[in-house]
Amino acid sequence: MKKDSELSAELYGVAREGGTEPPFTGAYWNSHEQGMYSCAICGAALFSSDAKFNSGTGWPSFVQPADANNVAVRDDVSHGMRRTEVLCKKCGAHLGHVFNDGPASRGGKRYCINSVCLELKKEKIG
Repeated sequence: MKKDSELSAELYGVAREGGTEPPFTGAYWNSHEQGMYSCAICGAALFSSDAKFNSGTGWPSFVQPADANNVAVRDDVSHGMRRTEVLCKKCGAHLGHVFNDGPASRGGKRYCINSVCLELKKEKIG
């Protein structure tokens, strides 16, 4: 697990202060590589590339976590909005938000996650 003092300013701002990276700028918003997306701070497996889809929002979007035991959600009423925040359950990093506007054929969820909070461990899935 990385110490907070080892995090880049961008990662600290998103993961520890609840910020967000600008859309269409992160490393993974348009990535089509196979593998497991893990927490950039603690390495916990969060999302499989098999669950990734193009939401058109500019952030990596997933229909479900790879392991529900590694992801937590909580109410977020910041910025005058009511949303559901997504966190790494192991280290508490803010990852993004989950919305109910994902593909209906895949459960209807859209986990909208900041690229900076993820590290892709490339591997063949399936």
